[in-house]
Amino acid sequence: MIAVEDRVAVIEAVQRALREDIGPGDVTSNWTLGTEAQAVGRFLVKAPGVIAGLDVAAEVFRQVDERVRWEPLVEDGTRVKSGQVLARVGGPAVALLSGERVALNFIQRMSGIATLTRRYVQAVRGTNAIILDTRKTAPGLRLFDKLAVRLGGGANHRFGLYDMVLIKDNHIAASGGITPAVERVRARNRAGLPIEVEVTTLAQLQEALSLGVDRIMLDNTDLETMRRAVQLTGGQVPLEASGGITLENVAEVAATGVDYISIGALTHSAPALDVSMDIEV
Repeated sequence: MIAVEDRVAVIEAVQRALREDIGPGDVTSNWTLGTEAQAVGRFLVKAPGVIAGLDVAAEVFRQVDERVRWEPLVEDGTRVKSGQVLARVGGPAVALLSGERVALNFIQRMSGIATLTRRYVQAVRGTNAIILDTRKTAPGLRLFDKLAVRLGGGANHRFGLYDMVLIKDNHIAASGGITPAVERVRARNRAGLPIEVEVTTLAQLQEALSLGVDRIMLDNTDLETMRRAVQLTGGQVPLEASGGITLENVAEVAATGVDYISIGALTHSAPALDVSMDIEV
């Protein structure tokens, strides 16, 4: 379900997508179909996965032609089987065919992200680790990518550069160290944004712990270092593992006791789920 506060952003993103695809008009549909022609279509999934983006598809058809009837048959976040019908759509045939590709693009991309996220979440089941996304999203589509992660059972890291402080290696190098970087942030952080610091060694971890930051990221560290970091931290501050994490090793990472695991692949490398729209005749 799209949050009320996100509705305007969704409407604007769909408008951009439709302008990009339809432009001044769908010449093929307009020239092959009569203006009065009616049709019914069904959205069919051709591989198992987790569905996301149906609410966005509904907005696509609403903008194309308000006479289109959209009937979802499953809810976003639902696990589906190959061959399952996700939704039916009916109305002017030109409108259905004009909105088809944009609706499918949203559903396929978002469902692919939700499906991959669910696989990671299942891989760490039985631990306390929470799977997080990153900012490695499609430009202009971050809202949709991050919504898909949540529908897959994961959680969102910061949305952008403005809602959380994340002091990374380049900030540390340019500031002359972790301590001066944190001190400069605190001097200007009037909004009280949470502060996270990226570390790569146990010495850096101890320095960050002494500063009382809100979260510490263990970047590209091996499993033994993660385990020692968890022991040293003793629950004082949440720890986040990041870098080089795959489906093959995520369970081992979670077993070290870290609180969060952030994975860029959720949004930058998820394969699209195979979904089609077929006109019923």
